[in-house]
Amino acid sequence: MLREQKSVSKRGEGAGSEQIAGSEGNLRPGIWQLAFPSILGNLSFTVVGMVQTKFIGELGPQALAAVGAGQRVFFAMQAILMAVSAGTTALVARAWGAGDYREASRVTMASLVLAGALSLAVTVLGYFFAPAVAGVFGLDPATLAMAAENIRWLCLFNVAFAVNFILSAALRASGDAWSPLWISGGVNVLNIPLLYLFVFGSYGFPEMGVAGAAVAAGLAFTFGGLMLVVLWVKQKFRVKHIGGGWWRRDRLKRLLDIGYPAALEQFVFQFGFFIFLMLIGNFYGTEAFAAYNIGINVLQVCMTVGFGFSIAGSTLVGQHLGAGDPERAAKSGWRSMGLAMVAMGSLGGVIMLYARELTLFFVGDAPVTVARTVEFIYLLGAMMPLLAVDFSIGGSLRGAGDTRFPLMATMFSLIGMRCGLAAIATYMGLPVVWVYAALIGDYLLKASMLIWRFKRGRWKTIVRTGEPGLQNA
Repeated sequence: MLREQKSVSKRGEGAGSEQIAGSEGNLRPGIWQLAFPSILGNLSFTVVGMVQTKFIGELGPQALAAVGAGQRVFFAMQAILMAVSAGTTALVARAWGAGDYREASRVTMASLVLAGALSLAVTVLGYFFAPAVAGVFGLDPATLAMAAENIRWLCLFNVAFAVNFILSAALRASGDAWSPLWISGGVNVLNIPLLYLFVFGSYGFPEMGVAGAAVAAGLAFTFGGLMLVVLWVKQKFRVKHIGGGWWRRDRLKRLLDIGYPAALEQFVFQFGFFIFLMLIGNFYGTEAFAAYNIGINVLQVCMTVGFGFSIAGSTLVGQHLGAGDPERAAKSGWRSMGLAMVAMGSLGGVIMLYARELTLFFVGDAPVTVARTVEFIYLLGAMMPLLAVDFSIGGSLRGAGDTRFPLMATMFSLIGMRCGLAAIATYMGLPVVWVYAALIGDYLLKASMLIWRFKRGRWKTIVRTGEPGLQNA
């Protein structure tokens, strides 16, 4: 249920603080109003991921492993965009909560330009170093070649991914979670037929196999990015396009101050996964490596739900802090966590019950891969309530601008706990299920750290509403 904004900052009442968002800005959405459309939008991406897994599974375990390796490298390259997105969410939500809608629009413009420039730099690096980076996973030569080609094609569409990331983050931070849903729905409706055409080479299209999955995603996101930009420029969104006044050093500095710990967290996160998957690929083979990635895709529906509550928590915490109401900000974070734990835990339990049937559907007749995948689904499915804490409380902290502590939590839990336990299991020659089980220690430690931080409340004063960069220029 929409609630009237409790308070509006005096900065939004001056002559330079024109309310360009209209009356919508005076309304604060509830958790479900933000989480539900975000869940639906990401659920559609999950469906596409499952279709992709099914299509690539027709090509065999090597192709599945190549896609998994390619995605892992690509996610690492996207860390810089996630960093800018974190700054965008925190500053747009804070400005919106304070009633400073022009500042929210200027932050959006600055974020888009910054993300676009950085994505071009990442494109060049990723394209030329794809084989070397993918080679760390210990894959056989044929799988490595497919993974490198997949990465290169994904890199060519980096700017399109950046546009989707930033504009969608800004809209959600303003409380508009429905517009990104419609755009992402169009992206995914387009992505599925493109997958079929480019993976298998149907109807005269080239048969590209693993690379075809990257081309399909890139073209679909290009369509989504164009739609977002056109509608934004035509002033169809509550966060308006604004041409001047956005290029200010203090605004960019605040974006980077909030964003760079998020970037480091993503680099640490991806580095930890690189180590974890290197251990699996080099010591347990392609089947165990493929099983990890299949299991992640099967359980992606749970993470989709978690991402919805992460968006809700970050947006509401930021908006309430901007409105000068830290207590309601805290209540929003705790409530997001409770709902996420129930929803993700329930879905994880259902998927565990049907783990073998789901794995057979995606993998087919590959006994070793099936067995390893089922083991992994059991372990990760049981961890969904703890992963819910990561999504919801981690998102709430980032929405408050507290991006440094999640970085520390990731370093201790992923690098120290998961990779450390996995290395010990590998050194002792234990079965791969013990390596998979290292994630239990990871999620236990991280959930404990995040809850402790949120309970202490230091995040309430990390970013002060009156600081430069949240004022009209």
